[in-house]
This record gives sequence, C-alpha cells and structure tokens, in this order.
Amino acid sequence: MARVCEVCGKGPQMGNSVETRGKAKYLGGVGTKKTGITRRQFRPNLQRVNVALPKGGNKHMKVCVQCIRSGAIRKAVKAKPFALPTK
Repeated sequence: MARVCEVCGKGPQMGNSVETRGKAKYLGGVGTKKTGITRRQFRPNLQRVNVALPKGGNKHMKVCVQCIRSGAIRKAVKAKPFALPTK
C-alpha cells in the first residue's frame, strides 16, 4: 500500500487543523479564539531506501525515518570500501 512504512506499518493518521485569531493575553491582547476546526491528515515521513536484507541481497523499501534512525533497518552499501593495494 502507498504511504505505509514497510517495516513498522505506520500510516496516515487523522487530526485537527485549528485556526486561531487574536493576540495572546501575555502580549497585551484579549486572548486568542478558535475560529475554525477542520479535519486533516498527518502523513508519515517515508523515504525510499535501499535496504540490506538479513539473508543477503538488497531491496528498495519505503521506510519511515523513525525506523531508519532507530536502526530497525540496515542500509545497503553503495560501493565497496577503499582498500590499499598489496605489494
């Protein structure tokens, strides 16, 4: 499915978009008022990364940034590391 993390299953969540108007009391105003509440969708931050599979091989996956940062996946090595020539 689109917009779903292939590791943890995180997908879009619904929430509210709150419109406010007015000046805050601590800034000298009479306070802020809610002028409108509409539904909105919070989408996960998905990245298409090349993942190294545990059995060997690589695969492109859509993964959320939280899984990348936590170490739930291991990125595939793009190029072989530099090796010094032997004599």
